[in-house]
Amino acid sequence: MSEAYHIISDGSCDLAEALAKEKDITVVPFYVSFDDEHYLKEGVEIGIRDFYQQMVERKGVYPKSSMPSAQDYAEAFFPYAKEGIPVICICITTKFSGSMQSALNAKALVLEEYPDAEITVIDSCINTVLQGLYVLEAAALRDSGMSYADTVKRLEEIKSTGRIFFTVGDMEYLKHGGRIGKVTAVAGSVLGIRPVITLKEGEIFPSGIGRGRKRTTEKALELLLEYLAEGLNADCYSIAIGYGYDYQEAEAFRAHTLEILHGRGIDIKEIPIFQIGATISVHTGPYPLGFGIIEKGIHQ
Repeated sequence: MSEAYHIISDGSCDLAEALAKEKDITVVPFYVSFDDEHYLKEGVEIGIRDFYQQMVERKGVYPKSSMPSAQDYAEAFFPYAKEGIPVICICITTKFSGSMQSALNAKALVLEEYPDAEITVIDSCINTVLQGLYVLEAAALRDSGMSYADTVKRLEEIKSTGRIFFTVGDMEYLKHGGRIGKVTAVAGSVLGIRPVITLKEGEIFPSGIGRGRKRTTEKALELLLEYLAEGLNADCYSIAIGYGYDYQEAEAFRAHTLEILHGRGIDIKEIPIFQIGATISVHTGPYPLGFGIIEKGIHQ
């Protein structure tokens, strides 16, 4: 442990284990259950691929997720407090989960034993792959040599720029989770209509509907293009594609997106593909697809 400060996030960030390890980020997992009784740690006791496979094979069974406990966070915080290494802990939007409160409770526990420990808990106001991009920006700021205080300040500055533009395979999971009105869900199931959704500043907003996957994914791409046109230069943003069960669809969507961007003179060379984890897919079902975008902590 020789780092200036350490980055921790809850499992909503949906960072692959290898990437989190490479960037020296600790992830505190959420839990997931298919029977309301037995909860398994995502990525530890149940792999994300196995989770999606069960969703696909057990149609009509709606899994649930549960936030990390204060004890889970305390176990992540204590080693760094003991070594005198400050911590920045980034949590899913408080409008979706009480994960941040668990982290704050854990911080209080740690401070009882290590009163000088530095632990900053941040409400990211975002989730899933967008939270992952935000956490990666935190690691990039740290690795650039930016101070602890300046990194916290910069993270607070950029989080409001985060957006998710996405669609889902059908409305059943959104309906079951109470994320959309039942009338809209019934119309969707009858007519084959799917929603396009925007997440910003911790909340989801309807951004259109369409019949068929192609129309809704094109609408998500339109929203991305509109957002890029309104803001900074495209190279000032970090962008990722998030998908659920179907990686080949995500690859094709990325290729199409890059073709459209380049055709409009937007020189983005790479868009990583991240798999959306259980924390969000229990609400979206196995076929979410869309974009996460956030301003970079450091502009080139």
